[in-house]
Amino acid sequence: MKHLNLSFSACGFLGIYHLGAASALLKHGHKLLNCVKFYAGASAGSLVAALLLTAPDKIKESKDFIYAFSEDVRKQALGALTPRYHFMEHLRAGIESILPCKAHELADNRLYVSITNTRSGENLLVSKFGSREDLIKVLLASSFVPVYAGIKAVEYKGETWFDGGFSNSLPILPAGRTVTVSPFCGRNDICPKDKALMELYVKVVKQDILLSTANLKRLNQALFPPSRGKMESIFQEGFEDTVNFLQAQNWFG
Repeated sequence: MKHLNLSFSACGFLGIYHLGAASALLKHGHKLLNCVKFYAGASAGSLVAALLLTAPDKIKESKDFIYAFSEDVRKQALGALTPRYHFMEHLRAGIESILPCKAHELADNRLYVSITNTRSGENLLVSKFGSREDLIKVLLASSFVPVYAGIKAVEYKGETWFDGGFSNSLPILPAGRTVTVSPFCGRNDICPKDKALMELYVKVVKQDILLSTANLKRLNQALFPPSRGKMESIFQEGFEDTVNFLQAQNWFG
């Protein structure tokens, strides 16, 4: 098999779906993972891509973090938009607690993180990480939604950057086949399968998404996390959708 790439879409708190997918890949997808050369992602997707590449043993810890983080956001009067709520500080604390000390060495030239330049609006896929702090800054930049997550964009290499989902929400790498993962129903390898009377797709920042009521609900859940029970259900959905994909591709093990 030629080399594969694995890319996770931008999706906010629906990153719990990505964790379900990652859990299934680690349990049943070694045939696929052994062929993955590059990992990629935008926003929450970049966090799970980094996790799968540098700290695959931290899936449970990451799941516990997103449950706790979601619960904290739900407690706020206006969610993450609540004045003086330090969204990015909470996210940084989670990233720092999970990434190993040599994560940047494991990620260097293997992880591609989508970020958006605040001045030009242009996309950049970052794959060089000179230090662990560089990696953390890039992951934070990819996850920074202006106003929602704060006012001050993330500084990196002398410029400011924000959420990569605004310019490239699902990176496709030029060489090899890129296996795509998204919690939104659409034309992706691993994603929910919604039933719709008419299959109408809209392209949202380089990602084809089915025009459906379920996807509209998911968009809301990405910014305003649902209950713990629903989050657990979304995790399981990511797991099961990945198992179905592996079985269909004869990669299940």
